[in-house]
Amino acid sequence: MGMGTRARASIGGGFTALCLAVFSATPVWAKELVGQPTDGALGLQPAASPLKVEAHFFHDIILMPVITFITLLVLGLILWIVVRYNKKANPVPAKWSHNTLIEVIWTVLPVLILVFISLFSFRLLFAYHDMPTPDLTIKATGNQWNWAYEYPDQGIAEYVSNMLPEDELAQRGMPHSLYRLAADEPIVVPVGKTVRVLVTAADVIHAFALPAFGLKTDAVPGRVNETWFRADRVGTFYGQCSELCGVAELCGV
Repeated sequence: MGMGTRARASIGGGFTALCLAVFSATPVWAKELVGQPTDGALGLQPAASPLKVEAHFFHDIILMPVITFITLLVLGLILWIVVRYNKKANPVPAKWSHNTLIEVIWTVLPVLILVFISLFSFRLLFAYHDMPTPDLTIKATGNQWNWAYEYPDQGIAEYVSNMLPEDELAQRGMPHSLYRLAADEPIVVPVGKTVRVLVTAADVIHAFALPAFGLKTDAVPGRVNETWFRADRVGTFYGQCSELCGVAELCGV
């Protein structure tokens, strides 16, 4: 997905919504694709920005082990109760209905788990809002059914980016897997630079999102939201529709 001799990243169609853990491993039968969905893969798309790396860590190292532990614990308790306290194994049921120690444990333990998760959750949330000094600003306006982009710092006037029709993919020599992903006028940004994105909409609510960068920001008419990213590699990165805003919409082309 090289973009020539200049180091740059192309953010293509559906700009709508590196931690390798067992929970996000790609199966041997799935050819991992950076910047687009991978057929047969598991877990999140490979990270192409620092924010997505942190999101991978939060999902793979914090959330998934905790969720897996809780699921197995509850399953084990259910199986134990079914075997130990069924009518055949326990014909005479107990008369008591409360146990103070158990009630304290099942109240305090979930609170401690949530506090543990919140420490990492707030850290990730802070990273999303703690934008470094931007090197580049892009204004993205969602329309039905395309996106308009503008580079105010560079004096580049607004231009419209549309989803590529199915027949045009073949004409451009692009694989059919990029249908409803690729755009005719993608955003092009330099690699390793902080890009601030001002997000708004002209008609209905859209979503400016890109899985490889860990982005998903609502585009609301009459309101300007802000997000940022920094591409850490050369390539073309695609998003997918994240809002139900129309039959021809790939929110964030």
